[in-house]
Amino acid sequence: MKLLISRTYNKNETLGYGVVLDGSTKIFEFNTIELPLFVVPMKINSPMIDCIPEGTYDVTNIFSTTKGKCFQIHSVPNRTHVLIHKGNYVAGKKIDSQGCILVGDHFEDLNNDGNIDVHGSDETLKKLLSILPMKFQLIII
Repeated sequence: MKLLISRTYNKNETLGYGVVLDGSTKIFEFNTIELPLFVVPMKINSPMIDCIPEGTYDVTNIFSTTKGKCFQIHSVPNRTHVLIHKGNYVAGKKIDSQGCILVGDHFEDLNNDGNIDVHGSDETLKKLLSILPMKFQLIII
């Protein structure tokens, strides 16, 4: 199994469409949200500033003392502790990510601050944890 995320870059956030694939068969579809892509000299791929770069990554199922059951993305250039976890906000008054991928079932401005958020994060993460193996590949395009 593998996880594929295709993204759209906006000013305040990076929106993604995720799909779990077993071979070429779609098992589950969901949405992702990340920090925006800032292309500033000397600040490319910065934690707490950027989304993670496009590429292929190894991922493992872990228990985080701060995020609970989630997934850790390995070998992200110049970063450590990059996770796929539950959360709703990457811009505005409240932020749930410092460079990780948040998952959900659809996009919505949950707190009426004019920024896009992801809804249904807890349920979506639980579903991903139930269907993905302990180790898999993530492909971000």
